[in-house]
Amino acid sequence: MNTEKDFSPLTPNIVRALNDKLYEKRKVAALEIEKLVREFVAQSNSTQIRHVIQTLASEFALSQHPHSRKGGLIGLAACSIALGKDSGLYLKELIEPVLTCFNDSDSRLRYYACEALYNIVKVARGAVLPHFNLLFDGLSKLAADPDPNVKSGSELLDRLLKDIVTESNKFDLVAFVPLLRERIYSNNQYARQFIISWILVLESVPDIHLLDYLPEILDGLFQILGDNSKEIRRMCEMVLGEFLKEIKKTPSSVKFAEMANILVIHCQVADETKMTNDLIQLTSMTWMREFIQLSGRVLLPYSSGILTAVLPCLSYDDRKKSTKEAASACNHSLMKLITPEDDEEEEEEEEGDKTATGSPPHGDRPKAEGDSNDLLNASQESVALSNISFFTQTSADQPHVSLNLDGIVQVLDRHLHDSSTGMMTRIAVLKWLYHLYIKTPRKMFRHTDSLFPMLLKTLSDESDEVILKDLEVLAEIASSPAGQTGDLSGSCDGAEHRLELTVPATAAGAKPGHHTPGGGSRAADSSPSTPSMNSYFYKFMINLLKRFSLERKLLENRGAFIIRQLCLLLHAENIFHSMADILLKEEDLKFASTMVQTLNTILLTSAELFQLRNQLKDLHTQESCALFCCLYRSWCHNPVATVSLCFLTQNYRHAYDLIQKFGGLEVSVDFLMEVDKLVQLIESPIFTYLRLQLLDVENNPYLIKALYGLLMLLPQSQAFQLLSHRLRCVPNPELMRTVDESTYMESKQQAAAKRPSHAPMDYRELLEHFDRVQSKHLEVRHQRSGRATDLSDRKLM
Repeated sequence: MNTEKDFSPLTPNIVRALNDKLYEKRKVAALEIEKLVREFVAQSNSTQIRHVIQTLASEFALSQHPHSRKGGLIGLAACSIALGKDSGLYLKELIEPVLTCFNDSDSRLRYYACEALYNIVKVARGAVLPHFNLLFDGLSKLAADPDPNVKSGSELLDRLLKDIVTESNKFDLVAFVPLLRERIYSNNQYARQFIISWILVLESVPDIHLLDYLPEILDGLFQILGDNSKEIRRMCEMVLGEFLKEIKKTPSSVKFAEMANILVIHCQVADETKMTNDLIQLTSMTWMREFIQLSGRVLLPYSSGILTAVLPCLSYDDRKKSTKEAASACNHSLMKLITPEDDEEEEEEEEGDKTATGSPPHGDRPKAEGDSNDLLNASQESVALSNISFFTQTSADQPHVSLNLDGIVQVLDRHLHDSSTGMMTRIAVLKWLYHLYIKTPRKMFRHTDSLFPMLLKTLSDESDEVILKDLEVLAEIASSPAGQTGDLSGSCDGAEHRLELTVPATAAGAKPGHHTPGGGSRAADSSPSTPSMNSYFYKFMINLLKRFSLERKLLENRGAFIIRQLCLLLHAENIFHSMADILLKEEDLKFASTMVQTLNTILLTSAELFQLRNQLKDLHTQESCALFCCLYRSWCHNPVATVSLCFLTQNYRHAYDLIQKFGGLEVSVDFLMEVDKLVQLIESPIFTYLRLQLLDVENNPYLIKALYGLLMLLPQSQAFQLLSHRLRCVPNPELMRTVDESTYMESKQQAAAKRPSHAPMDYRELLEHFDRVQSKHLEVRHQRSGRATDLSDRKLM
């Protein structure tokens, strides 16, 4: 530095001392400056004061010479001390050169800069708050300083500044938040610790409402929560905990919607190998749970994004039990937000459009909200999570909160298609679909055609619980009045497949809240076990049988289970009536035979079919006779099943006639095994009434003949011995008479009169139908045998 230059009002001695390398000499110079400035203050000579400060700043603090810079710093501190309460008038000139020295490469000089700024701030106190952003920016850099002395000095300055902010009511939070939002994305641990400590302080000041700006910093807080330092994570948890407590106290003032997507992002783990990610996910899921419960329908437009985050967590194991429980609570709370009114919104809109335009409501329908799945424009400094998907509110400018059903269905469908989806997640997805079909049936039936194939495929799931939920959804689709389209062209394979399903008015499972298609809206708590079927019912039956045909293991392992559950969820008579009607036209005769055998076993053994068995046991109505004829025509694909159906319906003569025709059939091992099973069934409780009828020999001769016919078909086996022993127990009719002949004949006639008169049935035509079906089976077997022979001959050649 040129010592001959004029630095007045600084004396040459002061200038030399400020440039000296010894601290003691610079300190003496500082005391002289303090004395000089005090004189100017006493004279109210602000011009000279400002000149001294500018000289110290430009000629010393910003000098190229390190000792001069040190002298300038101590001189500026001395000026501030001398100014006292008036230092606030010159803070900009005092602070800026000192902050510039924070970036100096010399650690000693950075330490002196901390010391100088500490003295300036200590004197000025609350007057420094207008310059808070500059001070905060400088301190945030020193917080990560590698030199421990510098860091220690910055911590002292930091504590002083926090005390000033805490005791003041003039802190400008609006001006500070942009800087805080910028600095919160720092990756340096010390800088993060510095940021968290300041947020804790600001949150503790009653007059500073940092919660209003939480959407600006929440993403950064979750970033810090993933820090490798345990202490920083603990501090960040504390900050988030304080915010959550305040949110619970004042939910009406919280900007839930602005933070929804931030939580959605962090609820989804990008890297499950990092333990810190588990903490982020658990914390964000806990926040999401509280948000849904506190905000109500405000978060409904974000449902698709929330489900994207929540559903995978439901399949977590016990290692993430807390996250799983929080996700489950989120899922249940979100589901409760959807009400039947969400289905009525669209109806009101359509009626309004129709009134305004005079056109049908389905003509030019506005694009659905869910058609635009815009992603959140997150901060550029936020960590990019490429495998995270989430959705934004498409109608944020509208005060009315509406349901984005398209987006929800898209998420649910994606999870169903994903083979890696866990069992509990699949169950939750199906519960959601069922809930949506109950609450918003009209909107949901738009998506039925796209959902239907996957719902059918889900029947092959390994979990029984998944299949049960899947059947509930399919049953609701098949029975909901909203699915009635008026024609079955889209539900069946052709016009010849049309089937009128008649349902008794007192059918079991029917509920008064479940109206007919034209009878108004359905009650919110209705069960899918209603007997009223829509146009999707027959489509369901056709596709279910096709699936059984293509996946024989599904039929073998789960076929009976699926059909029995459907009989509980829907009306058993309709299930059997429709399947019989479809199987009547089945071209794969082997499958038809197998399917009839399965249905017959279910009919005869399942507790769920008790009512249907009773209906068939006494054919005393036109409806029961029609059902018998429908089942019979399909049951003809399997001779033994046909005989068992005749036994069930007490058509013993017809059963005998059928058994007489068995001599012309191909008696295979499978055939004999079916006869064996029928004998076992005859000994079961289902056929108790049949065994008791053996006591009335004279009125049931064809029953005995039919049983003897079965006996003659069987080889000498255990079943043969069982049936033979039963027939040996049949009493002599003469021994059963306990009254005289005339009285016996009279009681016989009276008993015959009391027996229900069957509706007229053409049993000859039924036998002819049996012959035709068996001829087809024989022809198919011959064709297969011929092809097998040709193939064998070719191999020999």
